[in-house]
Amino acid sequence: MSLSIVHTRAALGVNAPPITVEVHISKGLPGLTMVGLPETTVKEARDRVRSAIINSGYEYPAKKITINLAPADLPKEGGTI
Repeated sequence: MSLSIVHTRAALGVNAPPITVEVHISKGLPGLTMVGLPETTVKEARDRVRSAIINSGYEYPAKKITINLAPADLPKEGGTI
């Protein structure tokens, strides 16, 4: 249905490596899947994303949402990314 790509940077110490965030919303069972994060961080990140969408005044879509964070080799720990 729709694909959005955002190019941004991460704050990791004195470095600012580039990050690409890809969000795809499609038909299917409602849910949020995150790719490119360690397994332990995914549940907390899903809750944060849902809360951010709702608190920004947008309606949370009742569709299948897939979020990809790239590059895959960049460490993504804690709440920074």
